Amino acid sequence: MAKVKQVFFCQECGYESSKWLGQCPGCRNWNTFVEEKVVTGVSKGAGKREPVKPTSILDVSVTEDSRISTGMNELDRVLGGGIVRGSLTLVGGDPGIGKSTILLQVSRNLTSQGVKILYVSGEESLQQIKIRADRLGGFDKDMLLLSETNLNSIVESVEKVNPEVMIIDSIQTMYLDEVGSSAGSVSQVREVTGQLMKVAKQMNIAIFIVGHVTKEGTVAGPRTLEHMVDTVLYFEGEKNAIYRILRGVKNRFGSTNEIGVFEMKDSGLYEVDNPSEVMLSGRPLDASGSVVVCSMEGTRPILIEIQALVSASSFNLPRRTSVGVDYNRVNMLMAVLEKRAGLMLSGSDAYVNIAGGIKINEPAIDLGIIMALVSSFRNTLVDHNTIIFGEVGLSGEVRGVSMAAHRVKEAAKMGFTTCMLPKINCEGIEIPKGMKLIGVSNVNDALDYIS
Repeated sequence: MAKVKQVFFCQECGYESSKWLGQCPGCRNWNTFVEEKVVTGVSKGAGKREPVKPTSILDVSVTEDSRISTGMNELDRVLGGGIVRGSLTLVGGDPGIGKSTILLQVSRNLTSQGVKILYVSGEESLQQIKIRADRLGGFDKDMLLLSETNLNSIVESVEKVNPEVMIIDSIQTMYLDEVGSSAGSVSQVREVTGQLMKVAKQMNIAIFIVGHVTKEGTVAGPRTLEHMVDTVLYFEGEKNAIYRILRGVKNRFGSTNEIGVFEMKDSGLYEVDNPSEVMLSGRPLDASGSVVVCSMEGTRPILIEIQALVSASSFNLPRRTSVGVDYNRVNMLMAVLEKRAGLMLSGSDAYVNIAGGIKINEPAIDLGIIMALVSSFRNTLVDHNTIIFGEVGLSGEVRGVSMAAHRVKEAAKMGFTTCMLPKINCEGIEIPKGMKLIGVSNVNDALDYIS
């Protein structure tokens, strides 16, 4: 006998409770619990099921057509080489950042390759999709469109047309009749995603789903949603800026360290082949507090400008602000400068910014942050032809980083003539022509090179 019971879910993280709570024990947010009806005791089906025989991994063959190229090298890089058949991919990002745009562009590229596409939209009518497609350049070959929010009807259409790739825009608009709550609720999002995963695996269809994000930047709905899908992609960057960063947060078929860089134009998203050149465009050459560092995003080295501004504070508690880099990391590096280098920064406001709208968490930019802070504090310049990277410890030592040779090579390719790096990384590096290496073992050694 089926029973209906009332359950409370957190809209931010999906935490389940039998009663309403003011603060969620899972994500610690306030006033996020909503009441939903859950049906229990439903029979899962009568009769015995046929036992499934395990298959030897040696008997499983992987063919070359297991992946489908999207026609966009930046997206293929993030996906790990292309779209995997039978996979479920979640694309998240702020409103207006380009989620639907890039999926419509991918659909156009795939149709030109003869791939059968089904584009399902719960937010736009067929005419609105057509207008957007024409703005992006139009389609040379046919693509199937469906404006529907009932997942049962969508599955019936999928069984009839049998597409190779399906796009759901967005997951928060889809609903199942069997679930009593409204579309976009925790129960609906979880059950709809589970059904889509079943369709993807059983019919060998690659499915992309668009997910809205919360104010914290995570996908709205239960946190288990990210665990259910195969790949999670996030768009980063301000929607008013022209550059977008596509980052793989989870990928069962590739690396999660790769990023794709795109430029937003009137006719859609365009790939940026040389992100280093883009990130360094317009940087000042005669300003203090400006330093260029090299960060590794997967197998790709990217040169980034770090800007720092240190000024005397008029408050008892100086301000500390960071954009694109961890706030606590900046505070820790400033403490290292005070303790190990003798710089009195406790009475100064400090602002650190990574130009270009990108977010970096790699410890290899520590030395660059320190050099930018000291450059601004002393109002002296760091040579604009110098590239800096290295991890800084609490005792002031500069520790080695991975893939140092790739970083030096990228710096030489971009025209830099000097590279400051950890002393331990200088061993065994093939020095490019015209490049000078400066190995430093601690913070004080590095500060001696600021003019």
